[in-house]
Amino acid sequence: MIIYLDNNATTRLAPEALDAMLPFLRESFGNAGSGHVLGHLSEGAVVQSRDQVAAMLGCSPAEVLFNSGGTEGINHALRGVFEAFPGKRHFIISAVEHPAVMAVCDWLKRKEAEITILGVDGEGQLDLAALEASIRPDTALVSLMAANNESGVLFPLEKAAQIVKGKGTLLHVDATQAIGKAALDLMHLPIDLLNFSGHKVHGPKGTGAMFIRRGLRLKPFMLGGKQERGRRGGTENVPGIVGLGKACELAMAHLPRLAAISGMRDRLELAVQSGIHGVRINGAGSARLPNTSFLSFKGLEGEALLLKLSERGVCVSTGSACATGQKEPSHVLRAMGVPIEYAMGTIRISLSRYTTLEEVQTVSEMLPGIVESLRTAGPYSRA
Repeated sequence: MIIYLDNNATTRLAPEALDAMLPFLRESFGNAGSGHVLGHLSEGAVVQSRDQVAAMLGCSPAEVLFNSGGTEGINHALRGVFEAFPGKRHFIISAVEHPAVMAVCDWLKRKEAEITILGVDGEGQLDLAALEASIRPDTALVSLMAANNESGVLFPLEKAAQIVKGKGTLLHVDATQAIGKAALDLMHLPIDLLNFSGHKVHGPKGTGAMFIRRGLRLKPFMLGGKQERGRRGGTENVPGIVGLGKACELAMAHLPRLAAISGMRDRLELAVQSGIHGVRINGAGSARLPNTSFLSFKGLEGEALLLKLSERGVCVSTGSACATGQKEPSHVLRAMGVPIEYAMGTIRISLSRYTTLEEVQTVSEMLPGIVESLRTAGPYSRA
């Protein structure tokens, strides 16, 4: 039996989303840009999906752009602003942003942009005073994540947006981890750009959407066609877009379930703390996503713990799936100042609405014995 607890890396496709996609993989396969009946069916499905995404975000459908996922959205936002405002060459991010943001910022630096990286405290929380002090007249964009993919820590977006917009600066939010796990209302949250991925919210991989506030003009991410109001060329991935729309509709319906998920996460953490010595729950002092537990065990290697759990059919991670395989603590752990003897033994457990209490109980009972065996084998031992 597989117990899947790596939902911040990817989620299972919701059966309802798959059912919605299948007709557009079979009989209704027309190009949404074609003028015949099959084209009209596909075009109508895209329109409906755009409405579903907009309803979840609290924005106008015209402000929603479909794309391939979070990495593309991050590239479009940061590189798009860089190209649109040549007189501004200063960008601000936090020290715990996703590796995709870091990679684009490396590209920006090669283009002679200046990047300010804001630190976080020991609980992974943003320093708002430092944010305000960092904004300059030549600041093109502030880019912040809504929720951290490793720790689950939620940034105070409302306060951050007040600061950024009060300075007349553009704000981009990477909401990849927050969608479906925290309520967002862009009608009342004054941000300019937002991105997320379908596969983090029980939608299909290779899908995503980007919010571009009405009036903000960015150059197209890809040239070649007039799709997405001329902002992203290329034939629409109709089945994927339909699955994404359905996943967003389901995410809204399941928001009341978040309290139950949080309760399971809390039970897991309580069992770990009571049954294992030398453990840290990173970010527990901050507001967090209800599904995420970022655990550090003193005196062992996180990769070894992951492998031991995997042998027993339990799927977790040591942090970001985009950085798996690195042999040192993640940039998130380093930014939070987690001591090395704990940081090396870190795993991330992330639940979903499909996670059961029985699964959580099984893992809670399994962890103490595995941790003890690894510690007995020696510091930072491998499985």
